[in-house]
Amino acid sequence: MALLGITLLAGAAFVGGYLYRRGLDRRRYRFIQQFRLPPRVAQAVRERYPQLSEEQVQRVLGGLREYLLLCRAAGKRMVAMPSQVVDVAWHELILHTRLYQHVCRKGLGRFLHHTPAQAMRSPRQAQEGIQRAWKLACRREGIDPLNPTRLPLLFALDTELAIADGFRYALNCAQRQDGGAAVYCASHIGCSSGCASDSGSTVGSDGQDSRHGCGGDSGGDGGSGCGGGGCGGGGGD
Repeated sequence: MALLGITLLAGAAFVGGYLYRRGLDRRRYRFIQQFRLPPRVAQAVRERYPQLSEEQVQRVLGGLREYLLLCRAAGKRMVAMPSQVVDVAWHELILHTRLYQHVCRKGLGRFLHHTPAQAMRSPRQAQEGIQRAWKLACRREGIDPLNPTRLPLLFALDTELAIADGFRYALNCAQRQDGGAAVYCASHIGCSSGCASDSGSTVGSDGQDSRHGCGGDSGGDGGSGCGGGGCGGGGGD
């Protein structure tokens, strides 16, 4: 009888814990979807890319929320930032330090560190970060990561908005941008390891070259790169 009581208590504790975690996860999801971004975040995007319409700026802000949702799904694992224009919005949000801490605590349950690609422990960490971003984004949008028929929002935005210093991804691995700019093959990003041998360089949101660590020949044939993400978010306190 005592054993049965212990078993029932253990089962109740397990179910209670599961329901609590599930409820907490839902609350965090809703918070990220609904918290109010400071007007200055949109203004920073407009100043950096004045050619964008108001509707396009709102697409970028939606991309920032989407990135935070990917980081929420990844736990403490690093998620690379696939979009240059969304990275500008992220940088501006971070400058609102108290709000950013509140967003991290309420939406993620931890502090989301912004890690430049140069500061990552190794090129492999950067590669894993862009692969994780790709797989999580595909999962959220119902896309097969190994055989995609379209690009997830964060991987499509820079090309869609014609961001001059943005990251380019293509479904067609033989595609090449005008002027020979790097194009990263979407289907290669979903590979488990060894997508490419070298790191390329790309312009970061601070105007400096940043090693993304996941690309192949960033000025090459457009088919060898594994990913073009710059900064990443991960870890936590």
